[in-house]
Amino acid sequence: MEAEFGTVAEWTAEVAADLGREYFVPAACRGSGSPTTLRWLIEQLAISSRDRMLDCGAGVGGPAAFAAELTGVVPLLSDPEAGACRAARRLFGFPVVQAASEQPFMSGIFTVAWSLGVLCTVDEQLGFLRELRRVLTPAGRLGLLVFVANGNLHRKAPAGNNFPQWNELLDLLSAAGFTVDTAACEADQATAPAHWQDRADQVHEELARRHAQDERWLVSAEQSALIGELLKRREVNATAIIASPMPHDHGHVDEAR
Repeated sequence: MEAEFGTVAEWTAEVAADLGREYFVPAACRGSGSPTTLRWLIEQLAISSRDRMLDCGAGVGGPAAFAAELTGVVPLLSDPEAGACRAARRLFGFPVVQAASEQPFMSGIFTVAWSLGVLCTVDEQLGFLRELRRVLTPAGRLGLLVFVANGNLHRKAPAGNNFPQWNELLDLLSAAGFTVDTAACEADQATAPAHWQDRADQVHEELARRHAQDERWLVSAEQSALIGELLKRREVNATAIIASPMPHDHGHVDEAR
């Protein structure tokens, strides 16, 4: 996990910086949704420049930068890996905080938050979602991209990943104090445009050229191949979700912080 989300994140920022600014966002969105999915999330969340936005588990920061370009919002990023934080800061200059599931913020300060491709990598998923509920305003909006399992997996899952089934995910969200407003399966949406995919591919090829003999790159590549095969076989679906906080007296939410 540290190799994939820490070391390789910094390598990705180095390659993107060498190739040019037009490579930054495609490179930094790896594993965090296609442009079509990101646009869907931004539109459904009605993100604007007036929002106070948290990207939780932001990685290299590509989706946050994509949202900023479209809406003018200035997001705050958090990620548990120091390497990812440094990479996001280097490419995009957003404020970045190193934090795991517990977020070092006062309750109720963000009007919108999203967490893309992160929930499946968290050991205590209910606690993670409760933290997102805690830091949102009562009228806040939450966007998620979750890899949802279609029954029991028949293939090996990437290390450190736990894919909830749809009913399990709904129960987790409800227990955390959220109600689901809408959802969409990424596989049913358009793929990335050619110029975006070409740039992402060039970054990947350069990463492989520079680090092919490094065990950390090999581990990361194996992890990516495993999730890619699960998605291809539809054993898991990348599912975008919009959720709203329930009133506090209907959810199990810790108020004090």
